[in-house]
Amino acid sequence: MEIRAERDGDDVAEVHRAAFGADGDHIAELVAALRRDDPGLLSLVAEADGQVVGNVMFTRSLLDAPRRLVDVWVLSPLSVRPGHQRQGAGRALIRRGLEIADEQGVPLVFLEGDPAYYARAGFRAGGDLGFRKPSLRIPDAAFQVYPLGAYEEWMTGTLVYSATFWDYDSVGLRDS
Repeated sequence: MEIRAERDGDDVAEVHRAAFGADGDHIAELVAALRRDDPGLLSLVAEADGQVVGNVMFTRSLLDAPRRLVDVWVLSPLSVRPGHQRQGAGRALIRRGLEIADEQGVPLVFLEGDPAYYARAGFRAGGDLGFRKPSLRIPDAAFQVYPLGAYEEWMTGTLVYSATFWDYDSVGLRDS
């Protein structure tokens, strides 16, 4: 399996549709909007046997810290085709994205997700490290962070998602 930057012609929308089932169209629309609204985003794919089987995106957001606003990244979404899940594609995508973030001097990467899954990649509960989630609809355990080499202890505060996540109502959980 190869982990590489997304290229024109990679059908990542189909990967998200397959991975997210009923929510797949919504996630594919979010991905298109993130791409449009954040030209500096990082999008990586996992390719196996000439087919794109996974995708992860890292977009720019802000941390509202006491000293100043801090540029941070948000990992969202992460998708792997159902037939390729539990084979390491997701972890490999995360690992490579975190390496690139560290190389670029990004101090923190945040996400909302399953703590059992993301803890294996080194993510920790954001609240335990003094970070505040951007919405009360995000379960405490799901709000996670990965500090990188450029992180400094004064960098605490509230994560401020980019407007695109709000525009697509993709923050936290909604009541059924």
